[in-house]
Amino acid sequence: MARATSADTAELIRDARVAAGLTQVDLASRIHTTQSVVSRWERGGDEPRLSTLDRILRACGRRLAIVVEDDEVDRSQIHQQLAMTPSERLASVTNLSRTLATARRVT
Repeated sequence: MARATSADTAELIRDARVAAGLTQVDLASRIHTTQSVVSRWERGGDEPRLSTLDRILRACGRRLAIVVEDDEVDRSQIHQQLAMTPSERLASVTNLSRTLATARRVT
């Protein structure tokens, strides 16, 4: 799963507010902030804390669900590379480059 960006958070807030039929002023009132703060969030100029994002979404009739997943990185390969000396790493990359240069595409 991709990491969320400021633009993703801004779009999430804006979409939730619009779907709930709220103006920025309405949302601001429900979560006890100002319209300008809501506007900054929706433009990606600022990001709310996770607890605030939860309040924003609840005010829009939604709920925040967080999923924690493995990052699918093979850490054994990282450790293997870090255990090599710089010259061993260079030789490994050179061998891989040669192999790729001579490989033929199978169709």
